Amino acid sequence: MAVIEAIEVDSPAAVKERLEEFGREVLAEAMNRPAQVANGGLYLRGLIADGKRKSLEPMVERLGDGADYQSVQQFLTDSPWDPASVVRAVAERVCPEIGVLAWVLDDTGFPKQGKRSPGVKRQYSGTLGKVGNCQIGVSVHAVGERGTVPLGWALYLPEEWCSDAERRAQAKIPDEITFQTKPELGVELLERASGWEIPRAPVLGDGAYGENTELRERLHDAEFEYVLSVSSEMTVFPPETTFAVPERKGKTGRPRTRARPDRKPQAIGELVAALDRDAFETVAFRDGPDGEPMSSRFAFVRVRAANRAEKRTPWPPREEWLICEWPEGEEATTDYWLSNLPADSDPERLARLARLRWKIELDYKQLKGELGLDHYEGRSYVGWHHHTALVTAAHGFLTLERLCPPAQRPA
Repeated sequence: MAVIEAIEVDSPAAVKERLEEFGREVLAEAMNRPAQVANGGLYLRGLIADGKRKSLEPMVERLGDGADYQSVQQFLTDSPWDPASVVRAVAERVCPEIGVLAWVLDDTGFPKQGKRSPGVKRQYSGTLGKVGNCQIGVSVHAVGERGTVPLGWALYLPEEWCSDAERRAQAKIPDEITFQTKPELGVELLERASGWEIPRAPVLGDGAYGENTELRERLHDAEFEYVLSVSSEMTVFPPETTFAVPERKGKTGRPRTRARPDRKPQAIGELVAALDRDAFETVAFRDGPDGEPMSSRFAFVRVRAANRAEKRTPWPPREEWLICEWPEGEEATTDYWLSNLPADSDPERLARLARLRWKIELDYKQLKGELGLDHYEGRSYVGWHHHTALVTAAHGFLTLERLCPPAQRPA
């Protein structure tokens, strides 16, 4: 007969006690009133407790007599506490425990009915895989060897929302909020988190961010490293390109000051198709479930991006890594990334960072499937940010619980 090892499990009372202590610690910087801290603790309990819906009304019902619906609702939608302070406190607790490897910039959709939820409209959502009625939230996450933690949330407001005074008032959108693109929102989240006491790491993102020239330049200027996805249609100058200032035409022409390339830029797909097969090397990009490294074929080419914002970015363009993947069994390359990591970067590190962004999908899965990230039903802009901050706190608590099971806790 097989011997089944007993698994030590804490009592609900012990978990509740640790959650209350964690809640007081991460909420303290943002909330200066006892009622706020109490309601914040109740909300965290509601998010972590069993139950399909993590919207306010069913959570309050499950919490019982200790929770007052009107009080918790006011705390969530109107109370003046800073959600970013909560996210910071959680990040500074969790990041040292997970071995941060990268920061991931992404966005996710929140399907909605009606027209009154802030930012809602018919728009494309990667979550839906199509155009649908939804909100879009931009987020940044620290991804580590032993877990992840969100570093910030921002609700994207389409231009028609920003210019509609009546809808703004109904959704309680602060006057100082103006239209910003998703990349602009993302960079602000990154810049804010860079001032926290957490390890800075290379920024990863999909093509919506990687092909935004201003975003890449802003990250580079802020001394962020990045590995960002791009498409095969994006144009770059190949490695052999030289830039020189042409001579003045005639004796009276204006002297030339702008360097010009000696060839036209190429689409990435065209450049890569011309590479010799020997340019691709087999590189391990992550460890598999059995501990064995998983590998693929990659090429690493020094290029200069050509899709620039003419007057706002340096010229000639700076050199970057173009990372290309050609998996075994595929007829051609499948994925491409641009990176400003140093020219002497190890190929394995470049490949591992390029392929690390998949972990964000696991993050969203837990945040939505277990903690109700997408269950907020209120129509308050402030309430949406409060909800996402508290979901972040619940996520952080569960991460710490997983990393330190009962058997490893001091007596």
